Amino acid sequence: MYLTQGLRRAAQLKPKGASTVFLDRRRTWRETVERVARVAGGLRGLGVAKGDRVAILALNSDRYFELMYAIPWLGAAMVPLNTRLATPEIEYILDDSGSAVIFVDGAMKHHAEALAGKLPALKHLIYLDDDATPSGMTAYETLAKAAPVDDVGAGGDTLAGLFYTGGTTGRSKGVMLSHNNLVWNAMNAVAGIGFDGETTYIHSGPMFHLADGASSFGVTLVGGIHAFVPRFDALDCLRTIEREKVTHAQYVPTMINMICNHPRLAEFDISTLGLILYGASPMPEGVLRKALEVMPNCRFMHAYGMTEAAPILTLLPTRYTTLDGPYAGRIKSCGLAAHTAEIKIVGPDRKEVPRGASGEIAAKGPMIMLGYWNKPQETAAVLEDGWYYSGDAGTMDDEGFVFIVDRLKDMIISGGENVYSAEVENAISLLPGVAEVAVIGIPDARWGETIHAIVVPRAGANLTAEAVIEHCRTQIAGYKLPRSVAFRDQPLPLSGAGKVLKRDLREPFWKGFEKRVN
Repeated sequence: MYLTQGLRRAAQLKPKGASTVFLDRRRTWRETVERVARVAGGLRGLGVAKGDRVAILALNSDRYFELMYAIPWLGAAMVPLNTRLATPEIEYILDDSGSAVIFVDGAMKHHAEALAGKLPALKHLIYLDDDATPSGMTAYETLAKAAPVDDVGAGGDTLAGLFYTGGTTGRSKGVMLSHNNLVWNAMNAVAGIGFDGETTYIHSGPMFHLADGASSFGVTLVGGIHAFVPRFDALDCLRTIEREKVTHAQYVPTMINMICNHPRLAEFDISTLGLILYGASPMPEGVLRKALEVMPNCRFMHAYGMTEAAPILTLLPTRYTTLDGPYAGRIKSCGLAAHTAEIKIVGPDRKEVPRGASGEIAAKGPMIMLGYWNKPQETAAVLEDGWYYSGDAGTMDDEGFVFIVDRLKDMIISGGENVYSAEVENAISLLPGVAEVAVIGIPDARWGETIHAIVVPRAGANLTAEAVIEHCRTQIAGYKLPRSVAFRDQPLPLSGAGKVLKRDLREPFWKGFEKRVN
């Protein structure tokens, strides 16, 4: 399987059919495939070859979408970068991946300018927007005017992308996904979500995130239409849904809540919106009731997955996203195994436990990653005999419904973003006056979980919560910043093996909750 097949099929079946819509730009599938071939030609002119890595640091757009095909067209690997990262984090990923080219837009160019000359492997900076191209960069449309080149036909287990996710050691890990991984995942999306040739999908979640990527490749497979907004904004989404007659969207519950409670919601006809895929956190009952009230034509589907699974592992059929009737009660489940996925719940010995018992969620299938880039030990720790061991604790009932109950890995999910505690702890530890630090997730009604830091100051140090947070701001992305900081004059509690007992630190905050994730 190869990613560009879906693009070529769409252009073959619907050459004059709409492909992408962004701002005042509208293209057909024939135009899109021609531009992809030309952008690939421009990249080849810069020396990009099979196996090279090409980074993208930009907000959503039709050009971002073109790059998701132009890069694999050459047999190179895309490296989508989280637009919320701090410059030091971006520098690490570019260096670790050895990216030879980076595409940036106006909102992100300051990162590229700050890193100028610091990364020997980075040879070319390409500017995506139409305003004046910054000094030292090449305009995107210059590449789009290059002579087209033939698709090299890369596919199978060839590396298609490096998708960086937080690390338990404080450094991001590059998840290696092949053409096979991404195409099988796209097919799971088509089969499970129900994309077809009449689909118009709005890209309002970030395109660097594979939750959106699954839909990017899936909607292309069926020749649907891609509509883009630069970033999530409830009003912009409402306008786009009405104007483009959007049928499918993907949001975290917090975003759904913002749309449902927007003061101008009633001004827009969003009756074409038939399905919203949601994930990262369960749907609060109040949000669901409001959504069903104001969007009666819309169905809601819960998805669970992770970058290492490209990303879909389970989907909850829409009939179970209800609070009443015979299907009520399943809404707390994250769903059933995707069509090509096998799921099991295992104990510490990695043997399957009885149904209903809690254990680690393990998954197998053609969408499971190749491994972590240049990290064989970390890869071996989670991949065994084709199974990926997720670090999430869950249960499975007698009908195969999966329920998340806790996290075995030290990770917090806040507003749909994964935050590894170690990354925040490393940043805080660099602040003079910090003797010990532990970071935990605590429940929050709006964001699901928020980041809470517990700091033991050195003797005589005069630390404040504001100083800790401002220090972190220079080291890590804004969404990883602690939202609260507590100080204690006693050492952090340790296990016999010398590990911080975070469960003890979390206990006061989670008292009264039936599970330790929110």
